[in-house]
Amino acid sequence: MKAEIITIGDEILIGQIVDTNSAWLGQVLGEEGIEVTRINSIADTSEAIVNALEGLYPETELVLMTGGLGPTKDDLTKQTLARYFNSEMVFRDDVWEHIVQLFKGFGRTPVERNKLQAEVPAVCEVLFNHKGTAPGMLFRHNGRRIVSLPGVPYEMKALISDGLLPMLREEIDYQIVHKTLFVVGVPESVLADKIEPHDHKFPPSVKLAYLPRPGMVRLRLTARGSRQDNLDADINLCVGILREALGSDLMDGSSKPIEHYIGTLLQEKGLTVGTAESCTGGGIGAALVSVPGSSAYFEGSVVAYSYDIKETLLGVDHLTLVEKGAVSDEIVRQMAEGARQKLGVDFAVAVSGIAGPDGGTPDKPVGTSYISVAGPLRTTVEKFVFGKVRERNIQKTIFAALNLLVKEVEDYPQG
Repeated sequence: MKAEIITIGDEILIGQIVDTNSAWLGQVLGEEGIEVTRINSIADTSEAIVNALEGLYPETELVLMTGGLGPTKDDLTKQTLARYFNSEMVFRDDVWEHIVQLFKGFGRTPVERNKLQAEVPAVCEVLFNHKGTAPGMLFRHNGRRIVSLPGVPYEMKALISDGLLPMLREEIDYQIVHKTLFVVGVPESVLADKIEPHDHKFPPSVKLAYLPRPGMVRLRLTARGSRQDNLDADINLCVGILREALGSDLMDGSSKPIEHYIGTLLQEKGLTVGTAESCTGGGIGAALVSVPGSSAYFEGSVVAYSYDIKETLLGVDHLTLVEKGAVSDEIVRQMAEGARQKLGVDFAVAVSGIAGPDGGTPDKPVGTSYISVAGPLRTTVEKFVFGKVRERNIQKTIFAALNLLVKEVEDYPQG
C-alpha cells in the first residue's frame, strides 16, 4: 500500500513549529508495510486542501491529513472535506456525548463552541478521539482511504495507534521490515567501495540505503513483501553480507541511534558511564541523556574547557598540561581516568580537541581531537584529524567518542 501525508497549517510553513507528525507517521507506517511516497505541507485554506487532494499520485491508496480540525473559524479542513465529498454536515450525538465525557474527566464543562466539534460530514466514518475533542474522520473515495486527523501530536498518535492501524491490519497483506546499522569514522565513498562487490549477494526483497551524518554513516536495510514472507531471514542474510564486507567497523544499533545502543549495552551489563569534555562542550553527555531511562547508567559529566578546571576537577597534572598541551594523548588519558574516579563510574569517556576555526598548529591542525575511554580493565586513546569546519568537527568528535565507548563496553565481559 502506498500512502501520502498532508500536513495542514500556516504555522508549519512559516517555521513557527516543526512538523514532527510526518516523521512519526513515516516510521509507523513503514513498520506496518505502508510505503509513504510523498509528504506535502500546505496552507490552512480550502483552495490548498482541494489542490492537494486533486494532485495525489494515481497509485496512492491511503492519505493521512493532519491539522485544521479546531473549533475556530480559521480551521477549515472539516467543512472543505464535506464540500469536496458532496456531503452535508451533521451533528453526531455520539460524538457530542464523547466530548462531554472527556470534559467531565478533566473536571470541566464544554462550552457552546465545542459543539462544533460534534459536527462532521455525513459520509465519513468517525474515529473517536480519546485524547481531545476533534474526532478523526475516514473517507472512502474511488478506492482510496482519506483520513483527517487532528494536528496535536499526542491526539494524532492515539488515533493512529488505537483506531486506524487495527483497521488497516485487517485490510492489507504487505509488510516492510527495516534494520539500521552504522559505521563511525569511515567516509560514505569508502563504504560503498567495500560493499558494492557484494551487492549481487543481496536477495531481491532487500534494498540498502546510505544515510550519512557528520562522522557517521547509517546503513538501512529495507525488505518488502507479503506477510507470509520470511523477511527477517532476508534481513539477517544481508547483515551477514555487510559484516563480511566491513568487518569490525560495522556496528549493530538495530534501528536506533548509537546513543540508544550504548544505553542498551550498559543496562544489559549493569554498567555506569560519565564524561569529561573539552571541545564538545557537553555534547557527549547530552547525547547519552537524550535516551529515556538513561538515569539507570549515566552518572554525570564534567565540562572542563580551561586548564584550571582540568586540573582542579579532574586531577590533570599541571606540568603535563604545560609540556604536552591540552590536546594530547597524555592529557585526555588523565581526563578519562580522573572522571572515572571522581564520578565513580565503570566507564568514563573524555575528549580534548581543536574544533576551530582558529587554534591549530602545524603538528596539531584544526580538527585534531584526542578521545579516551577509561574502564575497569584498561584506558584507550585514539587520535583523529577531522576537518576545518567547527560544527562538523564537534559533531564528528561526539560520534567518534560514542563509537569508542561502544567498542570498549562490548569488549568488557558481562557479569
